[in-house]
Amino acid sequence: MGDLDSSRFVSRRALGVDASGIRKVFDLAAKLKDPINLSIGLPDFDVPEPAKLVAYEAIRRGENRYTQTQGIAPLRDRLRADLSKEFGTDVGEVLITSGVSGGLMLAMLAVLDPGDEVLFQDPYFVMYRHLLTMVSGVSKPVDSYPDFRFHADRVEAQITPRSKVLILNSPANPTGVVLTQDDVNAAVAMAKKHDLLLISDEIYEPFLFNRTPGTSLISPYPAYEKTVVVRGFSKSHAMTGWRVGYAFGYEPVVSQMTKLQQYTFVCAPSPFQYAALAALDQDMSRHVEDYRVKRDLVIGMLSPKFEIVRPEGAFYVFPKVPAGMTATEFCMKAVERGVLIIPGNVFSSRDTHFRISYATTNDKLKKGCEILLEIAGV
Repeated sequence: MGDLDSSRFVSRRALGVDASGIRKVFDLAAKLKDPINLSIGLPDFDVPEPAKLVAYEAIRRGENRYTQTQGIAPLRDRLRADLSKEFGTDVGEVLITSGVSGGLMLAMLAVLDPGDEVLFQDPYFVMYRHLLTMVSGVSKPVDSYPDFRFHADRVEAQITPRSKVLILNSPANPTGVVLTQDDVNAAVAMAKKHDLLLISDEIYEPFLFNRTPGTSLISPYPAYEKTVVVRGFSKSHAMTGWRVGYAFGYEPVVSQMTKLQQYTFVCAPSPFQYAALAALDQDMSRHVEDYRVKRDLVIGMLSPKFEIVRPEGAFYVFPKVPAGMTATEFCMKAVERGVLIIPGNVFSSRDTHFRISYATTNDKLKKGCEILLEIAGV
């Protein structure tokens, strides 16, 4: 009887958020026997052993309580020192967040009033639209096909008096594209011209194949004062379940994010903040090189049949499906053959491409690509 009137207790906000298409694929994967899973944005290596040991020791010695809202001082101080060295200037206070997604949520809450608009490139990280729904913001995706670069004229055509934020994501999910310095300069000029807050989502910053890791998208820093940068340990150190990220930049916004964290996430998980501090001393470069090899393997196998913009970062490829079918149709054929990939309409207004995550073994990549080529009619 209670379910008959359940709609009374479900908000329009909740109804406006669909279950992630990626999560649907995860659920499907659970029903398949030994699928070739090229869908998940999850590193295929584990947390470095020294960081695991520090997490264990922190738990054992009782570091299980709340930390300061902004995070433990040793981690904040270390990040501030490292970032200030990287950028050649003091970056100011660093806020430790519950992952980069937590940082993005706090930034939206801190900046947006109902009806304020946020611009970002299409294709986009799936969370952007849903975060905006949850804070009553308005999504303004800007078409970036076919090259997935920053097109200033297209962005400017979408700007209205309610536009408040421009999000840049580089290396990008789902395309793996890294914005050029010209792209960044154009984005900064656009933000300055229209007085927009620039949010630089740099979760994949360590995975750069033709640029030096530790170089911000927003370089030189601060290229624009009204910039907030979010980074984290989930991809770089495989800490996806440990939920440790950080934010820095425009002080009026970062200080509000800190205040709002007190009433939302409270703080990032305590023992894992200590583990993140230890992780900063680990050399992860071999994994970047591993992904470069995997990227080349996938491009080498698929490019004769699929149209692909060569990714220069992250661990994704975003091929275009052959003519005559949608990406959803193509992905369903792949699932029938035991290969899990994500249709482009999860990340875009178009259903013409699909995302491959090559964060898996080379053997599975080869087998998966062979099946995709068979489906494409090679």
